[in-house]
Amino acid sequence: MQQDSLVEYGYRRVLITLTAIMCALLEIVDTTIVNVALTNMQGNLGATLTEVGWVITAYAIGNVIIVPMTSWLSAQFGRRNYFAVSIAIFTIASFLCGNANGITELVLFRFIQGLGGGALLVTSQTIITESYPAEKRGMAQAIYGLGVIIGPTLGPPLGGYIVEHFSWPYIFYINIPIGVIATLLTLQFVRSPKYAEKKSRREIDWLGIALLAMAVGSLQYVLEKGHDDDWFESRTIIVLTVTAVFSLFFFIWRELTYKNPIVELRVLKNGNLRVGTILSFVLGFGLYGSTFIIPLYTQATLGWTAQQSGALMVPAALTTAFMMPIIGMLLQRGVKQQYLVAGGMILFFLYSFWGYKILTPDTGEDSFFWMLIVRGIGMGMLFIPITTLSLSTLKGQQIGQGAAFTGMMRQLGGSFGVALITTFLAHQTTVHKTNLAAKIDMHSPMAQQRINGMAANFMAHGKTPEQAVATAYKALDGVTYKQAAVLSYMDAFLYLGLIFLVCVPFILLIKTNKKSKVDLSEAMH
Repeated sequence: MQQDSLVEYGYRRVLITLTAIMCALLEIVDTTIVNVALTNMQGNLGATLTEVGWVITAYAIGNVIIVPMTSWLSAQFGRRNYFAVSIAIFTIASFLCGNANGITELVLFRFIQGLGGGALLVTSQTIITESYPAEKRGMAQAIYGLGVIIGPTLGPPLGGYIVEHFSWPYIFYINIPIGVIATLLTLQFVRSPKYAEKKSRREIDWLGIALLAMAVGSLQYVLEKGHDDDWFESRTIIVLTVTAVFSLFFFIWRELTYKNPIVELRVLKNGNLRVGTILSFVLGFGLYGSTFIIPLYTQATLGWTAQQSGALMVPAALTTAFMMPIIGMLLQRGVKQQYLVAGGMILFFLYSFWGYKILTPDTGEDSFFWMLIVRGIGMGMLFIPITTLSLSTLKGQQIGQGAAFTGMMRQLGGSFGVALITTFLAHQTTVHKTNLAAKIDMHSPMAQQRINGMAANFMAHGKTPEQAVATAYKALDGVTYKQAAVLSYMDAFLYLGLIFLVCVPFILLIKTNKKSKVDLSEAMH
């Protein structure tokens, strides 16, 4: 019955919920907010594009290393203390990032910020889940889901606005007042469950910690940097891939045989959690993949500013926010999670197919509106049912362990999605450009007429006949490249949608225990 004592009522529950959402938003917004400021950082710190890319990679590596360890660290130090210290580390690292004098300093402080931030997401989810009575758990996940789904979308427009009107260090400074308030509220209101006795230093799974850090750190590097380093043409990528595979193998072996494992893998015996971790991976793939691809297309192909392309995503985020409580109520009324997940995945496929149909070299802003609204509804239907399905039959400390797994899989799905999409776009652009170039007959009257027309235009602007013809050929090559890029974005949208569509039959085949509602009610006892 000890877990029942964590259920809060009245103003305490409101304040705990606000604190947890603030922390989840802090962590997620910081994952994407720096994307639009990289060019400014590069110029300001005198860094290369590869070096400044580490500002994103270092944060992600710190994040993914700490997420699976959160449940153990909460038990070791007490959830409230661990959560408060994590917020403090995140806040101090934010201040240090803003004050960094060089790229090396900034990357180091971003890694530390990632270590603090990783705990915020998973622990926030556990705190909210345990603060609400079992029958309101779906609504609790709806409230938490607002931060998780809207966070990645808020990052780019907020970052674009700050960079345009202030300077890049303020991207980090805005975390400081929120972090201070969240730390104080945590110390005042959040309570820790009574865990089993803390392990002595000799019993701590130091080897497990080292293997985990090596496995996820190496994997994250390979995913983030593989495309830039031309994948397995790079010796570093080969070495780190081998390191990731062997570290992961020995980590799993260690955790299944050691008496006090750092990550309790045995919790994955729970069928609902196994399904939930796979669905979380797919959700992360779609969420971060689509949040990455649209700003990339609008800025690189359509020539929009960071603020314009960020603002495009806001209506979809508001739609998701509107959907969350509705989905929470449907779950409370007994609508099966797998039906909602299947519906959300079909809507995500429709959004992707819509994107595939409307993309051109000059698609207008209005064309995106309803397509993104469909994405917003679909995302709203996916997050809460997947989370409640994952955690529904877990009890006590297992809830935190389950939340850590789903959180880590969502992050890895996002990293994998962005890395795969980047590689896919580069490959498809090359393929399409080759195909288009093969179809252009430079000796045909139509092609010659186009070249002559462009050359005449360039001569009218002061170029010599030779320069004008050379520039005309170069411009035609640019047009071909742009067409090839658009075709590659169309392919990415189509295949992203098909991944979600293929999942639908498998989700509908999931057999739910008729006692699942009872299990959900008992999950806190």
